[in-house]
Amino acid sequence: MSNNGTVVVGVDGSEGSLAALKVAAEEARRRSALLRVVTAYELPSYWALPAGPAIGVTPEEIAQNAHEQTQAEVDQLLAGDPTAPKVDVFVTAGPAAKVLVDAAEDADLLVVGHRGRGGFSSMLLGSVGLACVLHAPCTVTVVREATRER
Repeated sequence: MSNNGTVVVGVDGSEGSLAALKVAAEEARRRSALLRVVTAYELPSYWALPAGPAIGVTPEEIAQNAHEQTQAEVDQLLAGDPTAPKVDVFVTAGPAAKVLVDAAEDADLLVVGHRGRGGFSSMLLGSVGLACVLHAPCTVTVVREATRER
């Protein structure tokens, strides 16, 4: 852990989370803090399938894929930046809000996008962002992605 604190950001590949990643990286740089990039994923539920799993993907493969995707997003954002903060990529199975709140336990700041990949694009704040605002043990910043000019 950095002596100057920790900034945690939730990343799920959505435009909102990538905007949050940019803001969190800038904040970590400004504070000389550790940037903890967190991705939560859900394991498929097979209990309802009478013939067993329909796909042959292991939980380890799902975790590895999630880690690779998150690391690629971080690498793309920080490529060639000599002032980039120290980064820790953390990927785990579980509900996104709980994973983020737990990851922010020792953090100074939690940054989330205003909506993730959920289906309700008209919502001002998604359920994960709301849960983080209500339950995080630190300050929470909610970031909206830039609107496109029409």
